[in-house]
Amino acid sequence: MKKNPQLIVLLGLLASTFLLGSCKKDNAPLQSKKPVTEEAAAEIPPATWQEHWFEHVQLLKRVYYNDHIAVYYDNDMPTNVTWPYRRLDSIWRYTKRTYGEFGQDKRLFVILHENKYSGGHPSTYFDASHDFRNVIDVGLNGSWADSTGQPLHITAHEVGHIVEGASKGFHNSPAFPLWGDSKWMEIYQYDVYKSLGWTTIANAWYNDMWNKVDNFPVANTRWFRNWFYPIYSQHGGTATLNKFFTLLAQYFPKNGSNYARNMNWGEFVHFWSGAAGVNLKAQATIAFGWPASWETQFQQARTTFPNITY
Repeated sequence: MKKNPQLIVLLGLLASTFLLGSCKKDNAPLQSKKPVTEEAAAEIPPATWQEHWFEHVQLLKRVYYNDHIAVYYDNDMPTNVTWPYRRLDSIWRYTKRTYGEFGQDKRLFVILHENKYSGGHPSTYFDASHDFRNVIDVGLNGSWADSTGQPLHITAHEVGHIVEGASKGFHNSPAFPLWGDSKWMEIYQYDVYKSLGWTTIANAWYNDMWNKVDNFPVANTRWFRNWFYPIYSQHGGTATLNKFFTLLAQYFPKNGSNYARNMNWGEFVHFWSGAAGVNLKAQATIAFGWPASWETQFQQARTTFPNITY
């Protein structure tokens, strides 16, 4: 019987489509090389990367990449942990859609360690320390198997630092001395989880942050409950978070591509008021109190930055 070449090709294509469309479990294997555009293929991330920052000295191996992320593990990191490929890809894509691009390289470089370097740190495309790449470098003293709990949260947290430190084409975070290491991340991560449709994760995060209490700028401060969530829920949501950084880029003092100084509390409330489109002095008073020095700073900020209106 004579074979039909066109029929054979068609059947092969149908079989390939069926296989590619099959569902994957959260830690199902993914191919380690996956350029899907000519642009990505033109700059393939290196197969290995020697760490040369802080106490980090591992020779990293690339385990996955696509147009948006490149993932590197050290020798002790289980290669069957693949959920970061999908989770971090989704987080980084959403972050770029919301806050804009972060340099010419569209990728986030994800470095993961197991049982060493507990904690995490970011680096941005402005920084020579990590070869001018947008990087999150995270170590756990335990398993990476959980794709919904602390392993997810600590990686998302570090992405949030890239947003505050390198968005809109400018370097540094003028608000960092005020909100510290994690307060911005409380609302950033909630917005990410909620916007990506990770409802169970978002609800659990909301509950944890709602009950969180800090001792700065005053004792018994509830940053999420009394500052960020009211702004987010009542005054514009995601767009307001982005607008804060847009206003910084437009108006806050700079020295070249770096912010020239940090904000004071009056400026902080003024810029957030501009982002929200409403005077947030009353909300700040609920959240933090309102010392006389802040009132002076606030009025000066309104004079110094008159184009920020609400």
